[in-house]
Amino acid sequence: MDGILKKLAADILTAHKRRDNLALIGIHTRGVFLARRLKALIKQAEDIDIPCGAVDINLYRDDWTRSSLNPVVRKTDIAFDVDDRQIILVDDVLYTGRTIRAAMDALMDFGRPARIELAVLVDRGHRELPIQANYTGIYIQTKTGEAVNVLLMECDKEDRVDVVAGQ
Repeated sequence: MDGILKKLAADILTAHKRRDNLALIGIHTRGVFLARRLKALIKQAEDIDIPCGAVDINLYRDDWTRSSLNPVVRKTDIAFDVDDRQIILVDDVLYTGRTIRAAMDALMDFGRPARIELAVLVDRGHRELPIQANYTGIYIQTKTGEAVNVLLMECDKEDRVDVVAGQ
């Protein structure tokens, strides 16, 4: 996991020569932890402290009424101006693209970024929307019925990626 995150941080730094308007925003829950790790790796590599925030997308999902009448809403924390910034959304797994679409909708409520990019730890394919990552840690080819579970030290007490057979 450390090597994959170092690669993602290096790819972001290579793509962004101008870093004064760069910011990371993690998608709750594991994307937030990954964004914080990327921020630390970028600081370590280049001694720059880029802003980092968190966005909750539960009320922006197109399926939230199907999954639960009482969705768990977490705190969105974007303590910087997003207008004209280069925003990199960070998530653990890219699958259908619907989570990313919801995150972009939520982000637009905070302003108008100059650009929105996407960094994901795992891309597992099977897109339903025309969304792709700008920065991908690993690609895992999965079957439609399988799931990819990312475990992180911050919330799961270990770093691991599992492919799980469908139920």
